[in-house]
Amino acid sequence: MQKEIYFGAGCFWGTEAFFKKVHGVLDVESGYANGSTEAPSYQDVCAGSGHAEVVKIIYDDAKINLPKLLNYFFQIIDPTTLNQQGEDVGVQYRTGVYYVDVQDQPVIQAALDSLQNHYESPIMVENLPLAQYFPAETYHQDYLDKNPNGYCHISFALMAEILRDQDK
Repeated sequence: MQKEIYFGAGCFWGTEAFFKKVHGVLDVESGYANGSTEAPSYQDVCAGSGHAEVVKIIYDDAKINLPKLLNYFFQIIDPTTLNQQGEDVGVQYRTGVYYVDVQDQPVIQAALDSLQNHYESPIMVENLPLAQYFPAETYHQDYLDKNPNGYCHISFALMAEILRDQDK
């Protein structure tokens, strides 16, 4: 069965590139979630619309489950920083998991509680229902495919290392 989940992990370019390579993920789209305006532009988001840069992930839950996706997500973020990932700073770069299926909320919370056991600092990852979502502009979609030397706050070496063992 196809399911969807939304991850905010800082800049969406690298997050999109990473999750496109995960077995069982059917589609990934960059967009904006849970802000205060309808259909924001990138400029609106940067100016303080309150939206998070997110990736919408459609996945086959017979091939990959939400706990596994969360495990990957936690490996590519710093879950203890507020409104920042890498060099990207601002509310739009906050980390979060935004769900559409209410049954996902306790799964996400259990994963966050487990993650907290590995950190002294509090986990700053939001666990909220998706209030709204708007796809990002076309030039943001598949950005790193179109711009292989483009900026990414996620280490490409780390991405490769994580994904190398995904079938084990």
